[in-house]
Amino acid sequence: MNSQPQASSLMPSANTAPREDLFLANGRLVLPDQVMLGAIRIVDGMIVEITEGDGVPNGAVDCQGDFILPGLVELHTDNVERHIEPRPGVDWPHLSALLAHDAELASTGITTVFDAMRVGSIHTGKAGYSDYARKLADEMLDARGKGMFKISHFLHLRAEICSETLLDEFAMFGPQDRVGIVSLMDHTPGQRQFRSLDALKTYVAKKRGMNDAEFEQHVAYLLSLQAQFGQRHEAGAVTEARRLGAVLASHDDTTAQHVETSARHGIGFAEFPTTLEAAQACRAHGIAVMMGAPNLIRGGSHSGNVAAETLAQEGLLDIVSSDYVPSALLLSAFRLAAIWQDVPRAIATVTENPAKAANLGDRGRLSEGLRGDVVRVTEAAGVPLLRGVWSQGRQVA
Repeated sequence: MNSQPQASSLMPSANTAPREDLFLANGRLVLPDQVMLGAIRIVDGMIVEITEGDGVPNGAVDCQGDFILPGLVELHTDNVERHIEPRPGVDWPHLSALLAHDAELASTGITTVFDAMRVGSIHTGKAGYSDYARKLADEMLDARGKGMFKISHFLHLRAEICSETLLDEFAMFGPQDRVGIVSLMDHTPGQRQFRSLDALKTYVAKKRGMNDAEFEQHVAYLLSLQAQFGQRHEAGAVTEARRLGAVLASHDDTTAQHVETSARHGIGFAEFPTTLEAAQACRAHGIAVMMGAPNLIRGGSHSGNVAAETLAQEGLLDIVSSDYVPSALLLSAFRLAAIWQDVPRAIATVTENPAKAANLGDRGRLSEGLRGDVVRVTEAAGVPLLRGVWSQGRQVA
């Protein structure tokens, strides 16, 4: 496991309004090793007491047997990018977008998020994209410092290896930014996520409106970028992650050789391995495996890669990310509970396990002395229904 400093020491990242004491009783508390009917008390933002029993003491909220979970921890979401660019070419005001993103995540039970921002730009072609991470990170950090968010926000830099400007953009960040995660991305056509060019064509044609000739030109250009920058930028990104004190993640590992390279880099967790072979290699190297909640809910990858449920059934799934559908995170945990017939194990994939992977030792479990991030959930027609979300004891949804 990565031995970087715990990201929880970065700085307060939720709102600074006065904290309220919270006392939830007669709920099914999802603890690390069991589901226990009991009560939980949160004082000054911290869990101070967990007790067993179905009583409802004076001053407590009767949860009527609903589940009480730790707040969900999200390590990789593209959701902030969706808000700053709601349609291709539309640049939405960033502070408004960040606040809408924050409120949306709170409404789904997520109380900690690592906001994924791309570093490494391509300035040529119809599907090119410009740098934005430094400016957006400044706006996010400023809003966080002013207590404008409902939940905890940290930085996740997505390093696009095959780009023109990766190392220049990394140079804009320093240890003072307290970047939590750096992930190594290589979206070159014909390998990793986009082994299928048909899947890539469908994706970019829909998003960028390319015709056949433009798509062929796009593929050729991306291949040229990999040849020119791939090896140097991969090594540089690993060095930059160490300089920034961030946990390093791989992305879309496909072969055992990819995973061996990741292990040499000191990868802490693997985002979305695309094959059973890669997931098995991650397990052999002690690398935690993350898969996307949409993959699990849909029954397969939109890119034609390995199904998350297959990895779950093989015992190779450790962490779930909402990826591009925030509401899928809670739903996926309940889907895993049905697959595994093990509620604590399933809930850990969206709470304790991602917190550990990001070196957040102060959250992710219902345990005395940890942050009072909790979610109240019932079920309706087999779907989890949120009844309340609290960040450090404050109700945020």
